[in-house]
Formats: sequence, structure tokens, C-alpha cells
Amino acid sequence: MKSEKFDDLAPLREIISAFDLAAQKSLGQNFLMDLNLTYRIARTAGDLSGVNVIEIGPGPGGLTRAILKAGAKKVISIERDSRCIDALGYIEGAYPDRFELIEADALEVDPTALAPKPRRIIANLPYNIATPLLIKWLKHIDEYDGLTLMFQKEVADRLVAKPRTKAYGRLTVMTGWLCETKVEFNIDAKAFTPPPKVMSTVVSLKPRPQPLAAAQWNNMERVVAMAFGQRRKMLRQSLKPLGLDLASLGISETSRAEELSVEDFAKLARAIES
Repeated sequence: MKSEKFDDLAPLREIISAFDLAAQKSLGQNFLMDLNLTYRIARTAGDLSGVNVIEIGPGPGGLTRAILKAGAKKVISIERDSRCIDALGYIEGAYPDRFELIEADALEVDPTALAPKPRRIIANLPYNIATPLLIKWLKHIDEYDGLTLMFQKEVADRLVAKPRTKAYGRLTVMTGWLCETKVEFNIDAKAFTPPPKVMSTVVSLKPRPQPLAAAQWNNMERVVAMAFGQRRKMLRQSLKPLGLDLASLGISETSRAEELSVEDFAKLARAIES
């Protein structure tokens, strides 16, 4: 077994036992126990000196202490499980000036209101809310230096999928439009307590200086959702309510959503505006 301890804090298993932190399926909890892996995630986020980091779902604090160890200016962790709130007191005691804990539902929190720039999000996301969280953050992606996130591998594959593949979809387009996305590494289920039924993948998202193509968020989201909401249908059917002249835009009416590039979707979004 690899080390659970690379600092002066108590081993994670002791924290979990002391506070009876059995992972709850309803909260999407799977605790990453190997601190070598949590530190690798923190290092993947790059140089954290001077950076304010927002973390989602710290659980017993394995990734939290790794981020602090990596030199983040401050870590603000958002946790909704009251049991973990009590347990994370050991980190507050060790890093009183660099760690802040907020008891809240991450879906209801605006991370940009928690700390000034430069800010990044680093998180082992609860699988059951990972996608809505990412979509929420993408709307204001220019507020972040970057995101380093762990997803189940299936979702990570969707983020970097290519057109004309099964995994290519709404999440691919919206993410690729605004970010340069890179799959960093996979983490086997056995590294977690309890082990999930799927492999996990760490992904880096770096905001583009400008979107890949000009478009307004609401229109881009609308046309992408409509196209992929009926992905087996030709665009002339799935996008019919929009009343667009696809041919004039250089897009075949018989194409399906998975055949379009991000730039094509942006072109459709601009057509809605006009």
C-alpha cells in the first residue's frame, strides 16, 4: 500500500475512522486515499504560488492537503456533508491562514465571489453533479486561470472527442469552444474508498484567450442542445424550429449534429442572432 501521509497531518484512514466518514452514494462520494495521487493532481494544475484555489467536495481532505502542500496561496473548499465539515477541522488547525471551509451545495455557489484572481478550480468532482458544474463554470470561464478536474472516464472522453464519433456531443462542443482541453492521466477504481464501478480521469481545461469562434453563449447553447437533443435526425429536422437557411451557411441539411465542427455550431449561433 502506498503512503497515505506526506506531511505532519494524521493519515486519512484515521480521519475517516475518527469521524465515521463512510462514503455516501447519494452525495457521489468516493474518497481518494493515495496521497501520492492527490499530490500528482495538484502538481498537474501547475505553479500554484500566488493562486487562490477553489475545491469542490474535499471529503476527508486528501486533495485539499495536497493543494496546500503544492503552495497555493489559499484553498477554499466547498463541502455539503456536515460530517466532513467537522473532520476538516484538522486542516484548519494546520493552515489557519491558507484554508477556508464553506458548508454549501457547490451547484448554488459562485466560485468567483469567494476569492480574487488569479483563481483556479481543482476538484475530484462528485460524479452525480460533475457535468452541470462544468457547464456552470464554462459560462464564466474567463474568470479562471484554469480548471483541473477529475471525472469518470466516460465524461472525460466526451470532453476531448472528435466529430463523427459516438462520444462527440454537447459537452464536447461547449468545452472545446471555450477551452483547450487535455486528458492528463487515469486513476484506477482501486485507489478510492469505496471503489467506484468506473475508471476516473484527470483533465486540464485552459481557457482560450478568445472563444474558438465568435458567438453568444445563450445562442450557442441553444443550437447545440437542439442539434444533439435529436442527434440521430438530420439537421433540417432537429433545427427546423429555428427557421435557418442551412445551405446559405454552407451546412448540409442532411448532416447530423455529430458531423459539425465547433466552428459550424458557432456559425449557426451567429445566424440565430441575426
